[in-house]
Amino acid sequence: MKQPLTLAEILAVLAEPQSVTDLKRYFAVAGASAFTGGQFERLGGGGDRPETRNLITAEDLIAVELLSVRVPPRTALDLLQGALGEAVSAELGKIPTTVALGHPDAPDFIEEGRPADQVWQLLRDADGIGWVVAGKLLARKRPHLVPVYDEVVACAFRTRKGFWRWLHGRLGEQDAVLVERLADLRREAELPDTISLLRVLDVVMWMRHRDEHTSYRCRGVRLPTSGC
Repeated sequence: MKQPLTLAEILAVLAEPQSVTDLKRYFAVAGASAFTGGQFERLGGGGDRPETRNLITAEDLIAVELLSVRVPPRTALDLLQGALGEAVSAELGKIPTTVALGHPDAPDFIEEGRPADQVWQLLRDADGIGWVVAGKLLARKRPHLVPVYDEVVACAFRTRKGFWRWLHGRLGEQDAVLVERLADLRREAELPDTISLLRVLDVVMWMRHRDEHTSYRCRGVRLPTSGC
């Protein structure tokens, strides 16, 4: 069974020069080719801006499409003007936009049965959504607390269930060295602070692994120290 990456292995991937190159390419810094996902958190001023932070909006639904997933029309309508949207909004209202994964207070919101988990379950169980789309919608609303997470990123990290808790642990490990490195990468790539550190990490891992990822027995991201 594959073991999740260690902190040292994550840092080794981030330390490669390709990480900055990939970030600049993904977010279209200095005229580089852009991926549509580079606008995910910035579209319409962001999903966590004060006036809409507790509501699923049409902009949020478009934002997740920029990450190559979509919410089916009937479920979209339920989120925008139905009971599902009301239930999601009630739980979002319990989650501050200022708490970041890795902070000591984060478990109060991400643990099983807590508000972020409740929102994720509401979205995951809605018709035509599932765990990937649910996570991306929630990451749009709380970008500092919930990471974008899909099959490629899961494989890169060699993780699956309990990813939020696992990543929370890595972010707080060794005096939060990972947080410092991600902040350095964001500066080196000339990205604005509106791009969360979680998003920096997700993009680096996704860009590094997307071309070599296979759905069957994939070994995960190629590590600089592995010699393979």
